[in-house]
Amino acid sequence: MLLPDAARHARRLTLPPVRCVQAVLVGAGAALGLVLYLLAAQRQLPAVAVVLASLYPALPVVLGPALLHERISRRQAVGLLGAGIATVLLTLG
Repeated sequence: MLLPDAARHARRLTLPPVRCVQAVLVGAGAALGLVLYLLAAQRQLPAVAVVLASLYPALPVVLGPALLHERISRRQAVGLLGAGIATVLLTLG
């Protein structure tokens, strides 16, 4: 969707090729996630799809320390622990 505008302003776009590839991979991952979510909802697995989708906000909190060496605050650690416990409880029924 953004390609026509990006092509029009190509001279001002100064991203290194590595960043462009990373951006495409992130977009492809997001598209794959949406497709898998829709498939799960269509095949009568909304409980699984909703639980996995609800963990989406926790993903940056986990990836931040792993990739960017950020520090997790006590509040974030409690939230991650709560999300993990809730996921286990929901899968147990």
